[in-house]
Amino acid sequence: MIARSTGKKKQAKAAGSEKNTVLSLAKGFRILEAFTAQEPELTMAEVARRAGVDNATAFRFLNTLVDIGYVERVGETRNFRLALKVLDLGFNAIARSDLRSSARPILRTLVGKINEAASIGVLDGADIIYVERIQAGLARLGVDIRIGSRVPAYSSAVGHAILAWLPHADQVSILKSQPRKQLTATTLTDLDTLVARLEQVKRRGYAISDQETVTGLYVLAAPVLDTDGIPLAGLSVAAPAFQTSLADFEATGAEPVMHAAQALSRALQSSGAFTHQHQAN
Repeated sequence: MIARSTGKKKQAKAAGSEKNTVLSLAKGFRILEAFTAQEPELTMAEVARRAGVDNATAFRFLNTLVDIGYVERVGETRNFRLALKVLDLGFNAIARSDLRSSARPILRTLVGKINEAASIGVLDGADIIYVERIQAGLARLGVDIRIGSRVPAYSSAVGHAILAWLPHADQVSILKSQPRKQLTATTLTDLDTLVARLEQVKRRGYAISDQETVTGLYVLAAPVLDTDGIPLAGLSVAAPAFQTSLADFEATGAEPVMHAAQALSRALQSSGAFTHQHQAN
């Protein structure tokens, strides 16, 4: 009787687990896991056999993975192999984990009477994703930016701080990849004007936003760079516009932000946990 009861519980648990599982996603990962360091190139039939699926399923999954950049065809052969984009999944998890833990104490030093928030953002396509944030205020401005929030790179100081250190072709590609809407009265949307702004940002070492994403909010940002000068992230501080003038905010905030970004760059470089976050579209 006890054995029968235990068996029913296991069946119920398995049924509940299946309801919360996307089986097609699991199959997709089995397809990726079919490739190994010993056998990095496989035919469709070999992938199907290793993943435990039929040839038709393997064909559909492989073509989908090719389309989204995680698998590539090998020349004129019938073989497939993993694309370098697969590395981003692992590298991003490692680097961003270290990025967040290294950034927290640095961000705390930047929040005070003027700066009501300090953040770290990374480039994802044409957006900035906030991966760490220390906030002491800004609620009265209706600002709801938290870890995981997205803002357009073209309108944000963090976006400009990262884009300014990318090659010109990448800058243009990213800026063209999404509609550049007028978010506030001061948002820049013209491509040539934005590219010129990025040149200015790189010359002076930091970006400043005059309420270009959120009305009533000034933001300063500087890049977090790897040893090759490639931007991993942007470090920013924000202050309400009614609390200070743009000139005073820049005069008092630019040097601390640049020093903080440099300190975070050195911390990540010394740990060896850094990678180029940008993936060109």
